[in-house]
Amino acid sequence: MKKKYLLGIDGGTGGMRVGIFDFKGYEKGFASVPYPTYYPHSGWAEQKPLDWWRALRKAIQEALQTSQVKKEEILALSYDVTCCSVVLSKNDGTVLRNSLIWMDVRATEEAHEIAQCDHPVLKFNGYGNVSAEWMPCKVLWLKRYEPKIYEQSEKICEYADWLTYQLTGKWTMNLSNSATRWYYDSQSGGIPDDFYQKIGLRDVLAKFPQRVTTLGEQLGKLRLEAAEFLGLTTDTIVGQGGADAFVGILGLGLNYPGEVALMTGSSHLVMGLTDQYTYQGQGVFGPFPDAIQPGLGFVEGGQTSSGSILTWFIKNFCRDLEQCSENPYDVLDQEARTIAPGSNGLLVLDWWQGNRTPYTDPDVRGMIYGLSLASTRSEIYRAILEGVAYGTENVLERFRQLGFQVNELVMGGGTLRSDLWIQIHADVSNLPVKIPENGQAPTLGSAILASVAAGVYETNALAIESMVRYRKVVLPHSESHKRYQQLFKKYQLAYPICGEWMKSRGEDE
Repeated sequence: MKKKYLLGIDGGTGGMRVGIFDFKGYEKGFASVPYPTYYPHSGWAEQKPLDWWRALRKAIQEALQTSQVKKEEILALSYDVTCCSVVLSKNDGTVLRNSLIWMDVRATEEAHEIAQCDHPVLKFNGYGNVSAEWMPCKVLWLKRYEPKIYEQSEKICEYADWLTYQLTGKWTMNLSNSATRWYYDSQSGGIPDDFYQKIGLRDVLAKFPQRVTTLGEQLGKLRLEAAEFLGLTTDTIVGQGGADAFVGILGLGLNYPGEVALMTGSSHLVMGLTDQYTYQGQGVFGPFPDAIQPGLGFVEGGQTSSGSILTWFIKNFCRDLEQCSENPYDVLDQEARTIAPGSNGLLVLDWWQGNRTPYTDPDVRGMIYGLSLASTRSEIYRAILEGVAYGTENVLERFRQLGFQVNELVMGGGTLRSDLWIQIHADVSNLPVKIPENGQAPTLGSAILASVAAGVYETNALAIESMVRYRKVVLPHSESHKRYQQLFKKYQLAYPICGEWMKSRGEDE
């Protein structure tokens, strides 16, 4: 049977998505299977790796069934998953505890300590605050507060690396994660041993996978146990995957320096490619050498909470909508369209799980300002959409301040389901927003990596040119932008005024 399809796997925060694509990037089948997140304490967030694995099996089977594609027709697969989702396991992949996923910011104190270590690798976070999301911070917390499990662990890795082992039986350190979250520097010798020694984690280096691999590198074929479990064949080629949003920019078509992507979902990420390796200060992460495209640096900013705020809002305050036949988001979008920009005086600070950039402050928290007895549910909903868009513009403005030009946005992810939210982003930032033909950019990006691993295309760039297309461009409304300019200035005043107050403790604490 002729092999003519590619499998793209996207392990997101809310669940597992699988897309089946032909070699031109046209989607033939898609499935999504949720898995739970656990929040033991404020700022903590955990998932069970076996939930990921079981959801992958179910999603693959549903995608094959809906597409009528035979497993023998799948040439290759690759994957993208959440970044900074740390797994502790034995060498055989047996998991020792729940994964601390990317949005877990319990390692705040460790992040503060690492930021003070005065090591050159801190250039990657602008010589400023270190994000509590990043691998070294979480591992240092685990070593301190769960020493027994830490000592028992034989492998400490990312979600992507654990999945690599499950699929192939091989342990790899993928460059996508290690360059952007582990301080791996391909231009300066790789893993900075002296940095890890300085922060008290010299022993973790032996627990990291030792083989470093690049996005799209062929890892071999599915091992027998994985093929049988997932319902695939052992001659399916596996290409190295990586972080979801980073792989997603391939699915959005970013190929050249100066292009900027906005990947949306539970969080928002602003990402671009550059050939300039300058490290100018706090507010932007990177450039990370070779993390996405060989020979180019990758720059990044983002928001820890965006779509997850809407999920929180609907779950807690819109339970009646969960019982109706219509999609709750569609109902609220329709209601919010009737409200003028500014949501009748409401302003949302999008820091439900802290701020990733430009402040890199895990201790601040979200706020809804301006509430009155006249405030409605629809106004609050629209204010959340606007508050997230202000947070995105705050990142884009920092990009501009550091000399990185932004002329348009290419948007992917969950926000594409809301024409209202796309328009608000365009209006707040006064930028045209390009919308891809396939809104599932991470799954398409993974399929692109699979195509390169299998030799369908020689490079990621060639695969992108053949597999990515756009369906429309959303232009900003000038009058709305004028209103949003005023509100954005107010948003920017919030951190210097409220940031320290949020972190201050009362006398009785």
